[in-house]
Amino acid sequence: MNIVTIASQESAERIDALLARSIEGLTRSAAQRLLEQGRVTKNGAAVKKNYKTAAGDVFQVELPEPETVDLVPQDIPLDVAYEDEDLIVVNKPRGLVVHPAPGHPDGTLVNALLYHCGDSLSGVGGEKRPGIVHRIDKDTSGLIIAAKNDFAHLALSAQLSDHTLSRTYEAVAHGVFRDDSGTVNAPIGRHPTDRKRMAVTQKNSREAVTHWEVLARYAGYAHIRCRLETGRTHQIRVHMAHIGHPLLGDLVYGRKKPEKGLEGQCLHARSLRFVHPRTGETVEVTSDLPDYFKEVLAKLGPVL
Repeated sequence: MNIVTIASQESAERIDALLARSIEGLTRSAAQRLLEQGRVTKNGAAVKKNYKTAAGDVFQVELPEPETVDLVPQDIPLDVAYEDEDLIVVNKPRGLVVHPAPGHPDGTLVNALLYHCGDSLSGVGGEKRPGIVHRIDKDTSGLIIAAKNDFAHLALSAQLSDHTLSRTYEAVAHGVFRDDSGTVNAPIGRHPTDRKRMAVTQKNSREAVTHWEVLARYAGYAHIRCRLETGRTHQIRVHMAHIGHPLLGDLVYGRKKPEKGLEGQCLHARSLRFVHPRTGETVEVTSDLPDYFKEVLAKLGPVL
């Protein structure tokens, strides 16, 4: 069994929400199961499912052994940007789903990792997401980390939680940017009427911070760089739409018709920087802009 220690920074937060926020890959329903099973303790006593945290509370979480993964390894080509005995960084093409989900039972990055890594994938993320430390959307291209053991997974998840794992993206956004850079600090939660979408909202939301800067301006568009301080679902897409600059090709949060030959957001995870879990050294991995992104830039016309 793996024991994880979590300290609460906030008061009146549901314990299942704290667990899901602090342990990457752990859903609130999975957190509730841990609570029901008495696997979450405070001062040696089991914590009840409806417990509201106080600042300074320290909890011990007993994570079960990884469940048997009923997934088929598939020989799907991987563009490996970095790899060692603890982790692997893959440059994911757009269109590839990260892990199995309804409608995508196989042909995912997880299937490819199972083939490439064999049994060397962590089980913290659950039986359907072995090794997956963080996710990027199907139509987002770029760098994603997978852990080969629970030690690396938990260490990298901690860096996600304390914002020391740096993730930088590039995108093409609509509109004329008056400023050269800025920050969007706006909480993100489920859309109040459409559960498949996220939204900037004060209700049942979590802190979300995105730093952006303009790299180049075109007529009606801009090539931008975004650095995530937090990592909420669809964060860049939601935040840029919130300030009036939805991403090109984003049919969910932006314009409803495909443009420039894109059906899906023009968004690329360009670089990652993190502290290696075992060596303590800083690792920085970058990836080139993919062909689809370069083709879009060429279609935008001259730089202004």
